[in-house]
Amino acid sequence: QVQLVESGGGLVQAGGSLRLSCAASGLIVDITAMGWYRQGPGKQRELVESITSGGMTTYADSVKGRFTISRDIAKNTVYLQMTSLKPEDTAVYFCNAARGITVVRDYWGQGTQVTVSS
Repeated sequence: QVQLVESGGGLVQAGGSLRLSCAASGLIVDITAMGWYRQGPGKQRELVESITSGGMTTYADSVKGRFTISRDIAKNTVYLQMTSLKPEDTAVYFCNAARGITVVRDYWGQGTQVTVSS
């Protein structure tokens, strides 16, 4: 099992910044990627940004140039730096870890609320 603990959500005004953190513990061996997804009110969960064990990143077009994913390998932690926040960024943000190569299993954090006021 992999445990993911998120922190850093909150309420911020449009144009502001927040940094989310996600600490992984447990069976972290063979984690091939970690990332952030979000689910806004009445919407499906969507990928925000992810990073592979090799350092490759994938991001949604809607956050390009505003959000940056990074990681601290020694701390088994990934971060999502969010700048120039918009009201449409309001959502519950979930940390994700993909573990395994031939058979991939996804693990999820409990979610952290990000609310951007206009």
